[in-house]
Amino acid sequence: MLIPLKAIQDFPARRRLLAANSTPPANSRPAARLILSAALLLPLAPTLPAQQPLSLADADLRAQAIFQQSASTGMVLVVVRNGEVMIKGYGETFPGSGRTPTANSFIRLCSLSKVFTADLLLKLAADGKVALDDPLQRYAPRGKRVPRAADGSQITLEDLATHTAGLTREVSSYPRKTPHFTFPDYAYRWDWLPKQTLSSTPGTAALYSNVGFDLLGDALAFASHQSYAQLLHDRLLQPLNMWDTTLVPSGEQCARLMQPIKDEGPCTDTQASGASAGVYSTPADMVKLLHYLLQSPGAPAQPSSALAVILDPQKLKSVQGLRHAGDPTGIGLAWIQLGDPSTPSAVIEKTGGGAGFTTYIALNPKRQTGIFLAATWGKGDAQVDLFHEANNLLAALANVPPLPPKVRKAPPPRKHHKRRQPASRAHPKPQPMRN
Repeated sequence: MLIPLKAIQDFPARRRLLAANSTPPANSRPAARLILSAALLLPLAPTLPAQQPLSLADADLRAQAIFQQSASTGMVLVVVRNGEVMIKGYGETFPGSGRTPTANSFIRLCSLSKVFTADLLLKLAADGKVALDDPLQRYAPRGKRVPRAADGSQITLEDLATHTAGLTREVSSYPRKTPHFTFPDYAYRWDWLPKQTLSSTPGTAALYSNVGFDLLGDALAFASHQSYAQLLHDRLLQPLNMWDTTLVPSGEQCARLMQPIKDEGPCTDTQASGASAGVYSTPADMVKLLHYLLQSPGAPAQPSSALAVILDPQKLKSVQGLRHAGDPTGIGLAWIQLGDPSTPSAVIEKTGGGAGFTTYIALNPKRQTGIFLAATWGKGDAQVDLFHEANNLLAALANVPPLPPKVRKAPPPRKHHKRRQPASRAHPKPQPMRN
């Protein structure tokens, strides 16, 4: 939980120092700034009420403090609150550039791409071209069999959109030297799918699945008789005037791509995984998306059930891979609900990560407030949880009590078995993770 606005105002000299030095070199951080950074992130009693909505200027100060302890190369923050908008950049667009990220910096959205896919699902359902309870088999390529559960239950489009299809997270480990979000392609995943055995009966357990969303994108493309990239452009990006959001970046756009400390490969066509993680965008375009998601005055109409909770996690047999930003109290179409929905503090969120980026969207629809955050990976270990701090920042902006910290469950006790160790053991190369 972040310290409230009044406490920040008790440090006027330190506030001026931080505001005057928003993006210093990593090796030049005055002691007073470090003290302020720590003060901004001090945990307080969870029952402490918010005094007044956080101003955008003070939100900028908090974001600076979060960035300083995040071990990130660069970071951007977008805030939309009623008629207010803020876009701020911190750090560098790439190591050594000396350039602060701007509204036009190019960003990999990673798994926030799934939000776009869920929106398209609802649009096609409203058109009568698909239904949430349609079996995936209806949209499979000729001759391809979608696996069923032992009781004969079929995977539906809703199962794919809620991560309850019983599919694994990925089809396999990522092939070496393959650009991010270009694997698996259509042919590969549809050759892979018929050979699978579902881990659970569809609709009974949640297991985060990237390939599930890619298959959902395939179904939507089939139903609309066009490529997924064209469907995304025609039904979402063009109506929202999101002209800098794409699956097929130009050379000029790639030149603006924020870069982490480590080379994460080329900026390239990501249509193969467009429905799960391949979308590129900018902070300026994310302002338009947040207005749309919050249904700000003048924004195009969004499907009425877009942010609705579909499943209660407590009624599922298990929930895996959906707790990055907190303990879920509801599962929607791509979205996760945090907190008690009967209170003003409830959050609708989606996390993303991969290819050197951490990304996050969090919404408080009741207070017409939303944030987008993207950070590129840097050196060292982060001293803060970006998702948790983003939730606290959203609460302060919305003037509501913050969510309780995520419950950390103890792992089950390990069983030790005596066994002879092999003479040699291969150590697999760590694979990029998407969330």
